[in-house]
Amino acid sequence: MKITSYYPVLMVDDVAASAAFYIRHLSFRPLFEADWYVHLQSSSDPSVNLALLKGDHATIPAVGRGRASGMLLNFEVEDVDAQYAAAIAGGLPIMLPLRDEAFGQRHFITSDPNGVLIDIITPIAPIADFAAQYAADALPQ
Repeated sequence: MKITSYYPVLMVDDVAASAAFYIRHLSFRPLFEADWYVHLQSSSDPSVNLALLKGDHATIPAVGRGRASGMLLNFEVEDVDAQYAAAIAGGLPIMLPLRDEAFGQRHFITSDPNGVLIDIITPIAPIADFAAQYAADALPQ
């Protein structure tokens, strides 16, 4: 199988409010908009996509209907400090304040209007114990 695209689809209650959040705070732009589905693309990288779907839409089998839960979306950015300042200025909830992790991340966690956790990350050099767990071509510097 050759995969030609991959993106998460979040099942949400309010598609318009969710889309507005990702457009305003994470620089996405809409590629398709309906009242029940919005496909978003990063304004800076066309390979980064996200979709929002009304959780009770008829295209979802009854057994799978609902809303996003138990999910953490990771967004790697060039300058997490600037994004943290923007998140605070924008009134976003801060679920985990900005901090450095020994495993190789500087990050903070916020959430979208549906309660989906969003981890904003800039990779940093890990401590030696964690560095050994990375593939050689994946080690953050």
